[in-house]
Amino acid sequence: MRSAPPLKVAVGGFGAIGQKVAVRLDEGIPGLTLAAVSARNLERAAAVVGGFRKPVPVLPLGQLAEVADVVIECVPAEVFAEIAEPALRAGRILVVISVGALLAHPSLEELAAAYGGRIIVPTGALLGLDAVQAAAEGVIHSVRMVTRKPPKGLIGAPHLVAKGIDISNLAAPLKVFEGTAREAVRGFPANVNVAAALSLAGVGPDRTTIEIWADPALERNTHTISVVGDSAEFTMAIQNVPSEENPKTGKITALSIIAALRKLGSPLQIGT
Repeated sequence: MRSAPPLKVAVGGFGAIGQKVAVRLDEGIPGLTLAAVSARNLERAAAVVGGFRKPVPVLPLGQLAEVADVVIECVPAEVFAEIAEPALRAGRILVVISVGALLAHPSLEELAAAYGGRIIVPTGALLGLDAVQAAAEGVIHSVRMVTRKPPKGLIGAPHLVAKGIDISNLAAPLKVFEGTAREAVRGFPANVNVAAALSLAGVGPDRTTIEIWADPALERNTHTISVVGDSAEFTMAIQNVPSEENPKTGKITALSIIAALRKLGSPLQIGT
């Protein structure tokens, strides 16, 4: 039996998440091969990939789709379109980690459909998205998520700055936000991509309710999701270890991308 050629993968963004994904691809994932990376600091990225088993070029974001079948987005939300639009226009698979940016760019789904592209949202720091998607095939009455994070993982969020909320010296947990997933993504773009993923899996960004707490007693990012539907009612909770390089995200985020990539090259797929 003849096996398919490996999918060429490009990583856009070479920070805490992107670099871990690129390293794992260089080490080897069946059915996949690293084709290129992109980074804000080109010299630093070139030095890192120069030490890979198979060094690859460092390219501008917009050129990644020219050399890859799969483009992984690991960039700040403000440059999301620079990597997403060229990838979808080229008919590539776009793996998105800045899920909140999808809410700000609703036309991307139409762009993917028009050019034969595909958008994949990894589970990321959340859990149970398969169950939420299954429940959404019936009727979901409510979806609520409560996020609790160490204050250092929330400092600098636009919502806190706009409201003048100081969380630098908290002595007790403080609820800093309650509203819809759409509002949460606007106010905390680097913190709650999980809220966007949950909303897209279920009842949408305007019917998904989010609470965000800054808790000085915590060392881990915690998310508790409660879903009530006509097929099931369930509550799920996860505690994620923050990344050493970027406390705004969890270690499991990069691993989730790697797991999603592994599915692309595997003859067996577990989960929806």
